[in-house]
Amino acid sequence: MTVLGTPFRLGSTSYIWPAGLVPNARRLGPLVDDVELVLFDSDGNSNLPDPQTVRELNELAQAHHLSYTVHLPLDLSLAHPRSLEKARKVIACTRDLEPWAYVLHLDGRLVEADPNPVVLARWQEQALDVLELVAALVGDARRLAVENLENYRPECYLPLLEQVPASLCVDAGHLWLVGREPVPFLAEHLDRTRVIHLHGVGDRDHQSLVRQGHDRVRPVLDLLWSRRYEGVVTLEVFGRPDFFSSRELVIQWANGAASSAKIDDSKEAGAWLP
Repeated sequence: MTVLGTPFRLGSTSYIWPAGLVPNARRLGPLVDDVELVLFDSDGNSNLPDPQTVRELNELAQAHHLSYTVHLPLDLSLAHPRSLEKARKVIACTRDLEPWAYVLHLDGRLVEADPNPVVLARWQEQALDVLELVAALVGDARRLAVENLENYRPECYLPLLEQVPASLCVDAGHLWLVGREPVPFLAEHLDRTRVIHLHGVGDRDHQSLVRQGHDRVRPVLDLLWSRRYEGVVTLEVFGRPDFFSSRELVIQWANGAASSAKIDDSKEAGAWLP
């Protein structure tokens, strides 16, 4: 049973309190089903988990029935070998957590700047090589979740999934950011979607879902309920006010969805009565 009784696993980032991975996972354990580990390793600063941290995270996972998703820290590109080395390092140190998914960004600057067919074909060839390399590191391409960004259309990389069995991470906030409603895209690709990111957009990105309002968020959640989506839905916000207000919006929706389901079930049962 998930924390809210939803088909999907509700998630949060690992940076809600200004503390490390373990303190956040400990506080979030009773509140969510999944924690997205937000990792960094640059300029002498790193929060990559050491073996002791991994042991503690696994203990919390067992105590609270948590799963973890891991967000790779850099946009991946063959032109930037450092990004692939960082991915290798992150995957190696989190392997024992058996993550639900590794969320990744493909470096889309080439198709953002010049999306003509020749450039797009060259980019797709390179991106396919990247996915195959990282899939080999993970051992299961389905646990890779390619996330859509706001600077280029997801249709640029969707054809790649016909050649490598990677999954999708559909970021609804990024779709809202470019004026695109997420429901049609999700409805078409939900079977391939392992992770969904929900957050509000506006004067800044990754803010409370309240910023979008119930009327825009509800259709997304209704679709997930109706399709019995069992993946992870991450409230991709950073900080207590944005997290708790977003979670409260989902709670209000879930209570209404559960009530509607009970009414529908009772109507269906009543049809068999004499």
